Amino acid sequence: MRFADFGLSPDIQRALTAQGYVYPTPIQAQAIPIVLKGRDVMGAAQTGTGKTAGFSLPIIQLLLAHANSSMSPARHPVRALILTPTRELAVQVAENVQAYSQFTPLRTCVVFGGMDMKPQTEALRRGVEIVIATPGRLLDHVEQKNISLAQVQMLVMDEADRMLDMGFLPDLQRIINLLPKQRQNLMFSATFSPEIKKLANSFLTDPVTVEVARSNATADRVTQVVYKVQEDHKRDLVAHLLRQRELKQVIVFSNTKIGASRLARGLEQEGMKASAIHGDKTQQERMAALEAFKKGEIDILVATDVAARGLDISDLPCVINFDLPYNAEDYVHRIGRTGRAGASGDAISIYSDKDERLLADIEKLIKQTIPRGDLSGFTPSSSRVGRDDRHGERRASGSSSAPRREFEGRGERGDQRTGERRPGSPVRREKVDPWFLKPYEPSKSSAQVQAAQPAAPAKPKRQLAALLGGLRKL
Repeated sequence: MRFADFGLSPDIQRALTAQGYVYPTPIQAQAIPIVLKGRDVMGAAQTGTGKTAGFSLPIIQLLLAHANSSMSPARHPVRALILTPTRELAVQVAENVQAYSQFTPLRTCVVFGGMDMKPQTEALRRGVEIVIATPGRLLDHVEQKNISLAQVQMLVMDEADRMLDMGFLPDLQRIINLLPKQRQNLMFSATFSPEIKKLANSFLTDPVTVEVARSNATADRVTQVVYKVQEDHKRDLVAHLLRQRELKQVIVFSNTKIGASRLARGLEQEGMKASAIHGDKTQQERMAALEAFKKGEIDILVATDVAARGLDISDLPCVINFDLPYNAEDYVHRIGRTGRAGASGDAISIYSDKDERLLADIEKLIKQTIPRGDLSGFTPSSSRVGRDDRHGERRASGSSSAPRREFEGRGERGDQRTGERRPGSPVRREKVDPWFLKPYEPSKSSAQVQAAQPAAPAKPKRQLAALLGGLRKL
């Protein structure tokens, strides 16, 4: 099947040809005809399967019946609403929709938080047919009466599972209540959990289920492997794997924002081009890091799940799980960044003893045992301690080597936790002055001074009547 077989408008076909699209992906081949018929859709598709085109192409086709070139905002009401969980995904969906509709009179607009509302407000008030939005910022515009949802004909929830994970359910329910009752609904999710099915039942009407991969399946072309190391050797192993495999364009996942920042800084100290992307970064910083990564100016993007969710980066050869995710389904989302569109990819995970349960949950979910990697040739580097020592020497120039040996004896944080001491490091012994071991005895001189001091005269008490305003002289 080809895109030409769907009966799409010549303007849409022209846009697809300009981008070199000829054959649809499996989810596009299934979803496009169903959406064109006006049916509700519940689609299960992994990231990178082409689901954005699967819903945006038929939406553009259906809205062409209302398209006009009038400059009046009233002639361009919002007719299609696409909700996404993150700003980055909203921007990427908007870019795709604009590319597919570039030769049509339809107008699109993307609204998300973390940016000034004024440019978004101006675009909305000029009139747009297709709005791509994050739930929170959309409600901000609704409250300020910058947008009307009274004529929305189509609602799309993209990556609905992630929106639930991020706590958007109350916002989604508010938005649904603002929409006309008669409308077409499309919901796409990487997985069909019970919570997702409950949400679908609340607003989908007799939906057609489109599923191109087994629920919670991992891509067949992704080679998975896990390496077990001590917790404090994980960063060394990441650096070792990046060098050994000469990896470029890699996303490394961390469970925490501070962990992502620390890992990125550590890799930079190893001479690698790395940057962190997470919720504490400003929108401008996140977009700049993403653009630098796409241009090849940055080789390693260290990200949290929320920040990386939905990132549309082509030719991604490898993802690394520096931390195993707490939620097993996030593992599926993470490794979905590689092995896209028929390409092969690698998914490398690193874990320690404390992560055994997380790994078991992942293998239970994906219904397969992930091969254990061979760590032969990997030696945890002691350069991290050495660098710290050299910094200490520079800070205290001229100091003897003895204080340095005492510092080394403290070991790394991992040694403190386990109570182990590295071979060759001397035991630190604190000198104790016996004088401090004596019980406290007040000196005679201080006792005599205290006895010789006369007692301070008692301060006369104020009469209660004076406090109440009495005893005034007439």
